[in-house]
Parts: sequence; structure tokens; C-alpha cells
Amino acid sequence: MDEQENKAYEYVPVEAAPEANEGAQITPEPVSAGMYAGGMNVGEQPGPSVQYATPNQGMPVMADPYIMRLQQEQLPKQEPRKKSFFGRAVLFVTSAILFGVLAAGAYIGVQKITKHFEDKKTESADKPDDGSSELDVKHTGSGGIVLQASQQIRETTVTALDVSSVAENAMPSVVAINNYSLQSYSFFFSSPSETVQTGSGIIIGQNETEVLIVTNAHVVDGAERLSINFVDGTTADAAVKGAASASDLAVVAVKFEDLSDETIAAIRVARLGDSDSVKVGEIAIAVGNALGYGQSVTVGYISAKERTVTTEKATLSLIQTDAAINPGNSGGALLNKNGEVIGINSAKYVNQKVEGVGFAIPISNVMNLINELSNRETLTETEMGYLGIERGTDITDDIYTERFNIPKGLYVQSIQKGSAADKGGIIPGDIIVRVDNVIIYGMGDLQDFLSYTKAGTEVEIVVYRSNKGVYEEQVLKVTLGSRPKRRA
Repeated sequence: MDEQENKAYEYVPVEAAPEANEGAQITPEPVSAGMYAGGMNVGEQPGPSVQYATPNQGMPVMADPYIMRLQQEQLPKQEPRKKSFFGRAVLFVTSAILFGVLAAGAYIGVQKITKHFEDKKTESADKPDDGSSELDVKHTGSGGIVLQASQQIRETTVTALDVSSVAENAMPSVVAINNYSLQSYSFFFSSPSETVQTGSGIIIGQNETEVLIVTNAHVVDGAERLSINFVDGTTADAAVKGAASASDLAVVAVKFEDLSDETIAAIRVARLGDSDSVKVGEIAIAVGNALGYGQSVTVGYISAKERTVTTEKATLSLIQTDAAINPGNSGGALLNKNGEVIGINSAKYVNQKVEGVGFAIPISNVMNLINELSNRETLTETEMGYLGIERGTDITDDIYTERFNIPKGLYVQSIQKGSAADKGGIIPGDIIVRVDNVIIYGMGDLQDFLSYTKAGTEVEIVVYRSNKGVYEEQVLKVTLGSRPKRRA
């Protein structure tokens, strides 16, 4: 390689560049970062010492690295540009306005929320309490006894997790019922002994002399004596006002004279709701005397409506719930989220494969019947009507009704000669299925009807009579007689 070619690859000092091309204009061309200048990465370096081109040779000439570093150290540092006073003032004013708007909005929002809740409290306090049910009767006689009506629970205070306010408000309206009856337990001879069955009840009204409690008919069935345990722990005897086995309902009464002033002040009349408006999936609260241990609360939901359930004595259309309904809960209250009674707990489906299937009588379906049972007059034994059925058999088993095509009811085995039944056309072999509007499933239903119906009353009795093995319906008009005097 000749001398000229070798000279093209030499490093040329900066001050010697004009000799290579005398009179030439020096034009600096910066190099982008990451590019190589003749095999050496010098990066992006501003100023006249980065890179030069020699026009006569077309090859780049590299500056002295030492000189380059000195020039870099002498370059002035650029200070960040400071904002003007006017810009800072505008920013400050804008921030102050924004903060003021946010603060004012928060204050107005808090004031509106506070006012909303205060208005709700005032509305609840000013709302007149018009009683808990249509059965309430204000007692203004001597003593001035008036039961308190339960206060409605606000919807906003009830959740699926906490129903304590509803339970607390409902407890004074729910009672425990003890049914004392005589039963014989003997292998060789009869030895009657007293047994106790427990249930629940709901205080649904009052009259001038009595507190009225609704429960299930099977809770008071066969009772020799009834006692009621109230929320304050006191106990009083009760009497059946009226019962309807076909609807599994009964009303029992406790006299005011058997209650202390403290108990009267502690108990309340339940607030009755509208079971027709209940929706599947709504919260359901069951309150009652579970297992006879005293009042307890279970919570679930409305699982279904208008469930057809056949019990031993009746076929009913009931509300289904998964709130636990245990023995002793029968006759207790099924409440909605507002603490209103929407059902009377009645039955539970028992099966090893099934859980959480309980049933309640819809309150709206039985209000007329409850009123009728509540207004029944208590009669003395001599005032009660008498029919004259000496012996009868209860037909309640589906096996007999299906196998022999026999309707459920009271099978008449014998009647007393000259009695109301004899005069009215009832004969042995007839099956009594209805007296007036009361369904008869057995002797107990008939005796219950007669206990509140006066002698001399004409009643309509529906019987089924066999005609060559086929039972046909007969409607008879019978005037009830008086009970015969017992022999001394």
C-alpha cells in the first residue's frame, strides 16, 4: 500500500485540518448516539470536535479523544427553565378553586344525607299506630286494659344476617302453649298418666275480658288442661275458644283477671301482614317454642307458595320455607322482614333425604276463620248443643278410603233413640263429613263444634250413606237438643 493510502486512515489533529484542504469551510455534522465513527463509538457529542469530513478524500477524520473530553468538561450546563410568576399564580388560583368546589360538594352531600335520615326518624315517630290487626278491640271498661300493638320494623334496619330487631319486637307477641292430657301406658291394664305436649301461639287480639291467641288445632287437640307461658316468664291457664281441625287452626283465650299488670304491660298484639304479597326468595323468620325450651328464632327464605300438603286430618295450601321449624314451633309466627306475621307455622317435612322443608298457614287465607273462632261464645255445659251420637269411628286413614271407597269423616255406629240425630234422619252406617261450614274428620271435631253451638240451633249436616256399596251424599237439617243431665 502506497503512502497516500496510509495517510487516509491516520488520525488528524483538529488544528491540522485546514492544511488538508486550504480555504475549505468547516461544517460540523453531529453523529447520532449509538453510531460508529470509523470504528469508535463516540456517542452523541455536540460541538465542532465531533466529526469532520475531508472533501478531497471522502473519509471521516477522528478528533483527538483527549481534546474532546476537555471540551465536554468546559461546556456550560443547562439549568431547567423556571416558571414565571404569572404561571405560578394561575396554578395556585386554579387549585384553590378546585379544592373549594370539592369541599362544598362534600359538605352539601353530608347535609342531605343527614337530613334524609332525620326526616325518616320524624316520619316514623309521627306515624300513628292503628293497631296490629283487625281483631284488636280497645278495652275501655273498668281497669282500662289495652294491649300494646307491636311496632313495625323498618326495612332499612333488617338484613339477612341480623334480624335481632325483628325478633326483639316479635317476642312479646309469641307464647308457649303446654297441652296436658291423660294417656294410658300399660301392658296388662289401663293406668292413665298425665303427659305434656308443647307448642306455640300468637297473640292476635283481645276482647273485654280475654287475651286471644291463635295456634294450630293439633297443638290443643285432646287437652285436659292448657297453660300459656308469656314473654315475662309468667304462666296462666287457658281455654279453647274455638277450633277447626280441617284448617288446623284454633283460638285459645286467657282471662285478664288471671294476668298481673306487669304481664299485661309486657305482652303485645302481633302485627299481621299480607301473605298474598309474599314473594319467593324473601326472607322468612320463624319464632316459637322450639323443643319446649322456650322462645327461639330461626331464619331462612320463602321457598315456595301454595304448596298442597295433606296431613292426618286435612289437605292444606301452605307457604314453604327453609327456616327451621322444629317440634314445639307449631302455632308460632312466620314473619317477614318488617316483623309482620305472614304465616302460622304448622308442619315440617321429615325425611332422611330432605332438609329445610317447613310449612306455614298463610295468614291472609284464614283471617275470616280466625275472626269466627275468636268471636265464638263460651257456653256452659247445659247451654251446649247435643246431637246424640253414642258411638262413632274416625275414618282418617287413606288405606280404608282408597280400598273401600269410603270418604273421610265420622262413621256413625249407634245413635240415641229420640235424640236430635234420630229425629234429624241420621242412621247407623252414615259418615258425617260436614256440619255447617266445619269439616268433620272425627268425633273430636263434632264435639268441638257442639261446644260453642247452643241447643235449639238448626244446623246443616252432610252425610254419606251407602247405597248398595256406593256412598251417596245426603244433606240433612237437624235441630240440636240439650245435653242430658248426668246421673248422680
